[in-house]
Amino acid sequence: MASGNHRIIGGNDGGNAHFEQQLRAQGWNCIAGTDEAGRGPLAGPVVASCVSFPEDTDISAFQDSKKLTEARRRHLSSILQQGNGRIGIGVVSHKRIDAVNILQASLLAMKLSVFHHGVIAGPPDYLLVDGNFTIALDINQLALKKGESKSGSIAAASIIAKVYRDRIMAILDKKHPQYGFGRNKGYPTKAHRQAIASFGPCPCHRLTFKGVREFVA
Repeated sequence: MASGNHRIIGGNDGGNAHFEQQLRAQGWNCIAGTDEAGRGPLAGPVVASCVSFPEDTDISAFQDSKKLTEARRRHLSSILQQGNGRIGIGVVSHKRIDAVNILQASLLAMKLSVFHHGVIAGPPDYLLVDGNFTIALDINQLALKKGESKSGSIAAASIIAKVYRDRIMAILDKKHPQYGFGRNKGYPTKAHRQAIASFGPCPCHRLTFKGVREFVA
């Protein structure tokens, strides 16, 4: 099979297993999806996950994490971690985000999640990537715009990444309770912006982001 990176922008009418089914029919065995959580927040890391499934696994329950309740995300994350998915996770700190920008940090987090997947379950043969960009890896891959609504593997990765990052923000909330990270998860809510204005940025804020950089001494 020819190697190289590809991009898909259009939709599909085969449900959220369409791309996985098509790729298996072409002879690819380990098909993984990767997605990130935390591009928009003003604080904390960006987290990515890479998830693949054994052949014939029903992945219809895995939907875009943003469309699920927190309880549902946690439930599905638990199912995945109990063996229904092969999981890799990548975390890139707020300091790295400030150094390279959020797009590059997000791609790096996804790259790290693929490496971690390789350590845990072996490298994927084919990678479905959420977004407009592929990853700098020698793996055949497709970039899918709004991929979490088109691929069960990407949707599963979005769930794992979101739940993992939320847990990090809960820990940061205990260290810096005045910012409400347990509620806003670092996103620029009105209350979070007011807290930054009152207290200034804390050590886990992204200092290059609008809404934070104005208050850096």
